[in-house]
Amino acid sequence: MKPEAQLIDQVSPLSTEELRKINAYWRAANYLSVGQIYLLDNPLLKQPLTLEHIKPRLLGHWGTTPGLNFIYVHCNRIIKEQDLSVIYITGPGHGGPGLVANTWLEGTYSEVYPDVAQNEAGMKKLFKQFSFPGGIPSHCAPETPGSIHEGGELGYSVAHAYGAVFDNPDLIACCVVGDGEAETGPLATAWHSNKFLNPIHDGAVLPVLHLNGYKIASPTVLARLSHEELESLFIGYGYKPYFVEGSDPEIMHQRMAATLDIIIAEIKTIQREARRNGVAARPCWPMIILRSPKGWTGPKKVDGQKTEDYWRSHQVPFAEMATKPEHVKLLEQWMKRYKPEELFDESGGLIPELLELAPKGVRRMGANPHANGGLLLKNLNMPDFRDYAVEVSKPGQVMGEATRVMGTLLRDVMQLNENTRNFRVMGPDETKSNRLGALLEVTNFTWMAGTLPEDEHLAPDGRVMEILSEHTCQGWLEGYLLTGRHGLFSCYEAFIHIVDSMFNQHAKWLKVSKEIPWRQPIASLNYLLTSHVWRQDHNGFSHQDPGFIDHVVNKKANIIRVYLPPDANTLLAITDKCLRSRDFINVIVAGKQPQLQWLDMDAAIKHSMAGIGIWAWASNDQDAEPDVVMACAGDIPTLETLAAVDLLRQHIPDIKIRVINVVNLMAMQPQEEHPHGLSGKDFDALFTIDKPIIFAYHGYPWLIHRLTYRRNNHKNLHVRGYKEEGTTTTPFDMVVLNDLDRFHLIGDVVDRVPRLSRVGAYVKQFVRDKLVEHRQYITTYGEDMPEITNWKWPYS
Repeated sequence: MKPEAQLIDQVSPLSTEELRKINAYWRAANYLSVGQIYLLDNPLLKQPLTLEHIKPRLLGHWGTTPGLNFIYVHCNRIIKEQDLSVIYITGPGHGGPGLVANTWLEGTYSEVYPDVAQNEAGMKKLFKQFSFPGGIPSHCAPETPGSIHEGGELGYSVAHAYGAVFDNPDLIACCVVGDGEAETGPLATAWHSNKFLNPIHDGAVLPVLHLNGYKIASPTVLARLSHEELESLFIGYGYKPYFVEGSDPEIMHQRMAATLDIIIAEIKTIQREARRNGVAARPCWPMIILRSPKGWTGPKKVDGQKTEDYWRSHQVPFAEMATKPEHVKLLEQWMKRYKPEELFDESGGLIPELLELAPKGVRRMGANPHANGGLLLKNLNMPDFRDYAVEVSKPGQVMGEATRVMGTLLRDVMQLNENTRNFRVMGPDETKSNRLGALLEVTNFTWMAGTLPEDEHLAPDGRVMEILSEHTCQGWLEGYLLTGRHGLFSCYEAFIHIVDSMFNQHAKWLKVSKEIPWRQPIASLNYLLTSHVWRQDHNGFSHQDPGFIDHVVNKKANIIRVYLPPDANTLLAITDKCLRSRDFINVIVAGKQPQLQWLDMDAAIKHSMAGIGIWAWASNDQDAEPDVVMACAGDIPTLETLAAVDLLRQHIPDIKIRVINVVNLMAMQPQEEHPHGLSGKDFDALFTIDKPIIFAYHGYPWLIHRLTYRRNNHKNLHVRGYKEEGTTTTPFDMVVLNDLDRFHLIGDVVDRVPRLSRVGAYVKQFVRDKLVEHRQYITTYGEDMPEITNWKWPYS
């Protein structure tokens, strides 16, 4: 039987007195929201409003705010009545005035910011600071108590809400989705998160699709759909929609209260039956479609033009205060319609009978500890990563798949934390492909949709989450981390760009939250980027792009970390470090294909701790100055560098080579710019101040120049990396196409070491011949030459 949309009418659960108080509380929130946008002074309008009381620059968004306030006050009622744990996620872009207003009314704001007290002086500060230099942003930023979702960029609210309630069985996330946000691709996909929500172990999301009709200057798509089409759409998504529609406050309060009563009862019934029976069948979760006027309760017309229930109320309904004195009067009339004298006492605090409407303590949505996840964060129970070591008795002799080895570590992390249920792995349909399949030995893919007899590893209580939307995967993980849990996001390197902007927003969140004393540290956002640029020979050019690293290093140094482990043991050490870290974004780039292994576990630990170092076993300059420094970062560049070193030592026996491997990319930056950066003295000791440096790098070569342009020996630095050449070809041909192969590296050494000019012609001829042989061989046999595929490090 299919669910039917519900329009609750002819029901009045609120008594006359309850209705009066709820409406008054809503008026108070609206009054405070308008005041934040407009006022510098005279917060209670005890004096006639003048231009001096108004901000010179009017910034903010009014249109969505009264609807957000309406939902908030009704959440307060149901929380208090039924002792619920609820967080409030605001998708509508700049709904900040409403959330700040409501957390001030409930007392949370003044607790974390004592100087913004619940009195007239505090109200004045509340108003002045909003969108004001030295103040707070206009959206629900980290500074806003109760917020885990900025709302400055649209599309992620639903994914964040579901991520927050996974493994939080008693939590409800009220997620307001603006009708502008509902037009975004990430949001459209995130509706399907209900196919992953387990009513036994997880909490519930209450989506509220808030249709107020308009974006900045044009209609929204969903607001122009008929009731029947909207009903069909969301039933198709798997929800049971309830409609709350209208503009008359008294009628709307009764409808919203009645609807929430029914929905919370349904959520409790779903969870109670699933938990009692132990059967996690996918239900039709309820949701609300709220239609209310844009700019509700604001001025209906300004300068003769429609404002309320129209796009003109989206931001600041009217400005030009200095040139249009009638606007000052209009503002005063608007704010006085809320009757502040009935809402606030003489000192500026909310009157006692309205204070009683807010929940108490941690039941307040602004004070819910799930919205300050570090308060709830528990350390992962971690195995000893050294137990998973690949045995390496000699460098470059043993083959291994780095991410497959990492997968066994993650498997046991998952199992050791099974009881606490605070670790998940997420990615877009690539867990097995990325060699992390060992996870499926102890858990399954999370799956609440239909199954077939032949399906494998699908289960409602699975803890590996896959959906072919990078946005949804990251949104889930961010919501999970921000509410105090741990996780990892695995993705093909080329397609992690899809979430460039989400990465931006999370990096900004972490940057700001680190500066807020009451925000506790959360587990780091960990990316594993595999199926990387140098081993996409079967997929071709479309799958070849290492540029996410360039994007990452634009962010603050105290937020981002980039690791390029050259082998499995180093990857194990780095993974352990990342899973234990707090308040970082860790990017790990590691290939999944079989590769030569270089370091035993003891050496790998030391190397990963240092982040950069001379590989003495590969160098022969211990008793003299090097002729050349050969540096590498990344597994394939490391392989090609060492193969080049071998050939150079064969063809030029007296050459002195120093080999440096970089596992922590940020070590290349000066110490003054990144905490992991090398000091100038240490950098010079490693790279010399005057010798040629041939640097084989995993990504775009100019990033290394950007990180090192202030170094003493930068003039002698020559970087090889990816240069946008690729196709469906052999693994070695990929590096040849981009001039990163061993033969091109040899040519660079000959060209840049002055004393080799006399003997270099023969070596250069060898290089040219080998490249010709390579081309002829792969076009004949379709695979790389045996001397390439069978090469191993020949020295002890």
